[in-house]
Order: sequence, then C-alpha cells, then structure tokens
Amino acid sequence: MRNKIGSFMATALLLVAMFVASGCSAHIHVVGDGGDGSETVEKRQWYVLWGLVPINDVDSAELADGAADYTIETENSFLDGIINIFTGVVSVYSRTVTVTK
Repeated sequence: MRNKIGSFMATALLLVAMFVASGCSAHIHVVGDGGDGSETVEKRQWYVLWGLVPINDVDSAELADGAADYTIETENSFLDGIINIFTGVVSVYSRTVTVTK
C-alpha cells in the first residue's frame, strides 16, 4: 500500500513540475535595438495534430506595424496551458506571440 502511494505522489509531482515548466518556455528575438516597452501587441497562434500543422499565420512584422526596433516573444503562457488542457483532447494547441515596440 505504501509503495502505491509513493508511486502516485512521484507521478503527481512529475506532472505538476512538467506543467509549471511548460509555462516557462519562450523564444525571444530582438530586431534592431529591441522594443522599449511603450507598446505591446499580442496574438495567439493555433496548431493542430499536436503542434505539427499551423491553422493561422501570425506575422510578427505585421504586428510591429513598420517599427524598426522591436522584440518578438513566442511562448506557451499560463493561459495557453489552460486552453491546451481542453483543446488538446482533439489535438489543437495554441501559443502566444507578443511584439513589444
């Protein structure tokens, strides 16, 4: 009985750690001198088949709206994690693209 409880606790701890760590994954690209934080534009990117096929196109240059200096951050935010819990059942996933000018 004790062994089953220990195994369950280890599995639960691993799942919680994976969930928390997934919110920390981000890619940051700096264009020019980067954004100064005065304006931020955010758009959600959607994928099907476990992230293999994009549904919509998020153009970071379009989000920058002609700015010469900006920062692009692509991440799996906490909200994306919550959304993906429900949409992942049908293999639909999202991530957030943020452009800071």
